[in-house]
Amino acid sequence: MTIHGKLFSQHAENESTDPFVQQNKKLLKVSMAYGPVLARTGSMVAYQGSVNFKNKGSGGLNKMLKSAMTGEGVDLMECTGQGELFLAHDAADIQVIYLENDSISVNGNSVLAFSASIDWDIHRIQARGGMMTGGLYNVTLRGTGYVAVTTHGEPVALDVGSAPTFGDAQAVVLWTSGVTMDLKVDTGGLKSMIRGGTGEMLQMAFGGQGHVLIQPSEGVVTGGTEKTSSASFFGQ
Repeated sequence: MTIHGKLFSQHAENESTDPFVQQNKKLLKVSMAYGPVLARTGSMVAYQGSVNFKNKGSGGLNKMLKSAMTGEGVDLMECTGQGELFLAHDAADIQVIYLENDSISVNGNSVLAFSASIDWDIHRIQARGGMMTGGLYNVTLRGTGYVAVTTHGEPVALDVGSAPTFGDAQAVVLWTSGVTMDLKVDTGGLKSMIRGGTGEMLQMAFGGQGHVLIQPSEGVVTGGTEKTSSASFFGQ
């Protein structure tokens, strides 16, 4: 018997041997030859070779406590071995970044995977308007290595240094180092409030130098908020 059609040729494995490469928009291919990788728990969809998985949870007691207090963070598994690993999450689009002694601030729900050489932690966003929510929190990824994040659709990367930049709090995926963020409340005026509001009351205002990544969907759960009044618990 012979199978005809372009299915297997059109969707053949990407032959690139880079550490992180997009197999397609929704699949990440990781070459395990470069060492361990931390990935979102449950994100493995396939692998070839010999790959082992170890649950890392929330990343230790300190991060576990931060995650419990803020609602932010990411459950991770450590992937080790040899071969090729394929990762995905809910058929979301995947974006690959290489950090060179740099950092990004990212919503924990958007983290898919990163090199083991990257340090991560939960940090409090220094925003004056954040006091209205009891404090806002994000995940910081810092160091040198690869990072893969997910977006709902193809995003836009806005240069915040070129003009005042604002984003819907549920559409902002990440921003680069050098970018400052504050919260802006726009009620639309009394008449707008009486008519039910605009649905755009809470906005993120960005300044400084760098980029903010915005997805074409309001599907990101806004960065965690503190669950107690004890902001000093984090020493920030």
